[in-house]
Amino acid sequence: MNYQIPLFKLNFDNTEEEAVLETLRSKWISTGPKCEIFERKFSEMLDVRYAVSLSNCTDSLHLALKVLDIKEGDEVICPSLTFVASVNSIRYVGATPVFCDIKSLSHINICAENIEPLITGKTKAILVVHMAGFSAEMDEILLLAKKYNLKIIEDACHGPLSEYKGKKLGTIGDVGCFSFFSNKNISTGEGGMLVTDSETLGARARLLRSHGMTTMSYQRASGHATVYDVVELGYNFRLDDIRASIGIVQLDKLLPDLHKRQIVRAMYQKYLSDYDPVILPFAENNEFVSNYVMPVVLKNSDSEFRDRVRNQMHENGIQTSVHYPAIHKFSIYKEFTSNLPLSEYVADNEITLPMYSSLTEEEVRYICETLKSIISNLRK
Repeated sequence: MNYQIPLFKLNFDNTEEEAVLETLRSKWISTGPKCEIFERKFSEMLDVRYAVSLSNCTDSLHLALKVLDIKEGDEVICPSLTFVASVNSIRYVGATPVFCDIKSLSHINICAENIEPLITGKTKAILVVHMAGFSAEMDEILLLAKKYNLKIIEDACHGPLSEYKGKKLGTIGDVGCFSFFSNKNISTGEGGMLVTDSETLGARARLLRSHGMTTMSYQRASGHATVYDVVELGYNFRLDDIRASIGIVQLDKLLPDLHKRQIVRAMYQKYLSDYDPVILPFAENNEFVSNYVMPVVLKNSDSEFRDRVRNQMHENGIQTSVHYPAIHKFSIYKEFTSNLPLSEYVADNEITLPMYSSLTEEEVRYICETLKSIISNLRK
């Protein structure tokens, strides 16, 4: 279906094309100088010591757990209201996901107060997801981590440059993970980044991303090494220079794009904040936020009603999505299920509205008025 207003628009122009052509003409297209520049610019942007480029955010999450020595028999507390990759990464290392409910229908991140009762002698880490780029309750989570000697992994794939009390998301816990999937704020098609202030964790992540080899092809081709050893069982999680060259351009565009998204969100709040049938999650948040997506939660609703609303939005030329189905309801995770009433309600009643920096006020008004009209007509 061709939508009048799509969910997302790629922030590309000829600069990405030129960057790719330059890399192709350089004759070095695998992990090399562009990845090094991308990593350096990313670490500088976040004011974090180490950034390791990877093939996607799933690999970043996997390596985060691996370098933190999370293993079989360990437990990791995590939300269910997230993309399945967040929890798949826990299973990749053989650990057990322990699902924690969200804070509320207006704060759809993992609830710090609900974490402590879930902690056992097997708990080794908390995996935090910053939904839509809005921060979880990091002060409270940090206190719990210190009290029980737990590691913190931040899934910050929604939040490049989002802040929590002046600190960038992804730099607050032990390891932060970012995504450059095609619809993310920074888009390279596929790609990810692991960040940390720990030299030990950063070095191990760099080692494991390329088969546990002590040097990579680029170092050997550059004359910095002639041989290598394999010192640990690693993976092929490397990013290539073609996508890194796109990422470099995207980084230069990021901050202006996010400022425009702030304006778009303010427009949505203008037209929906006083509309009682919907909740705007994180409406009270005053931090700088990436605004990756624009979620709303329907009140007094169920999944059937939500889907009827979405279908009619689509008929009116407005694309929507859902963030996300509850992971503990998936067949593969039913053995880990628990009572998560708030997560389940949001999974059944959330609608993601279009969000990108070039949305006009006329378009936002049309989206909001259409949503209101559909809800009103369906409830007559």
